[in-house]
Amino acid sequence: MYTHVATYRAVTMSKEESAKASSDAAPSVEMAAMALEENGKNDAAKGETMTFKEAFKAFSKFGDTKSDGKHITLSQSDKWMKQAKVIDKKITTTDTAIHFKKLKSLKVSFEDYNKFLDDLAKTKGVNVEEIKEKLSNCGQPGVSQLTAGKAAATVNRLTDVSKYTGSHRERFDEAGKGKGIAGRKDMVDKSGYVSGYQHKDTYSKNH
Repeated sequence: MYTHVATYRAVTMSKEESAKASSDAAPSVEMAAMALEENGKNDAAKGETMTFKEAFKAFSKFGDTKSDGKHITLSQSDKWMKQAKVIDKKITTTDTAIHFKKLKSLKVSFEDYNKFLDDLAKTKGVNVEEIKEKLSNCGQPGVSQLTAGKAAATVNRLTDVSKYTGSHRERFDEAGKGKGIAGRKDMVDKSGYVSGYQHKDTYSKNH
């Protein structure tokens, strides 16, 4: 009877330790996976092609659940242009505001928006087709596009164990190698030395 009880306890403890070890898995794996997943979403959005008119419809609904996608505001246009990197040192939000107000409406149709871009491009000496191309290829509204280089840098930063703090830091040695269960539990030192003693194994056996 005692043998069965001891066996049951051993199996139970083994399962508990396994579950704890799984829940205490190094955070670097989870964070790296999240970074790669986010980068995958950005790549998918970047690869999605839209016509200029489809992009206009998407951004005219951005932040406005009641919009029918047929009219766009200056605020929505500026967000679109910022995401497409049309607004830069040469074209500013001041420029867009001046030319948008010429249409004398808070919301403009697709046809009027084309007139707005023509006027803006002519005044700033920019090719209007290049502007439209950028606006068409910037992805869905609100999607921040990451390059592969930035994604790799993010993963490297998240998986650098030298930057870990607290209990996570104790789970890796100086070389960055995981300590296994020793890094997750306080192991009992049975060597006979008191805790914190730094001269272990230095005593000469000839004495």
